[in-house]
Amino acid sequence: MSPHHTEVAGDGPLIPRPERTPAALRAACAVVAPQLVAAYDQAKDQALAEAVAHGSLGPVHAYLTHWAALIEIERHPETAKAYHRAEYLAHIATEPATARAHLTTASGIYRAAAEAVRAE
Repeated sequence: MSPHHTEVAGDGPLIPRPERTPAALRAACAVVAPQLVAAYDQAKDQALAEAVAHGSLGPVHAYLTHWAALIEIERHPETAKAYHRAEYLAHIATEPATARAHLTTASGIYRAAAEAVRAE
C-alpha cells in the first residue's frame, strides 16, 4: 500500500464517510476533529459570503470539496497522524528541501483523500 493512500493498514475509519453537505460534514468534523469545528464554521461563512458577492456557487463547492477531503483524512487516525506530522515538520523545517519533502508527503495524503471522496 502506498504511503499516500488514504487508508493505512490497520487504520480503519472512525465513522462512515459523511455526505458532502454542510450539516453532514460539520457533524463529522465534530466527531473526528472537534478542534477544527471553529475553522470549519469560518470556512463555511467565508464561502457563503464569497458566493453571494460573486453570484456563484463555486466558492461553496470548493469549501465542500476541501472539507470533505480533510474529514476523509481525519476519519482515519493513523492517516491523520501522518498528515499532521508532515505539516508540522514542514512548518519547523530549517531547510527548504526538508520542508518541501514534508509538504510533498502532506499533499500526497490530501490528494489521496480528495480522490477517495471524489470517486464515491
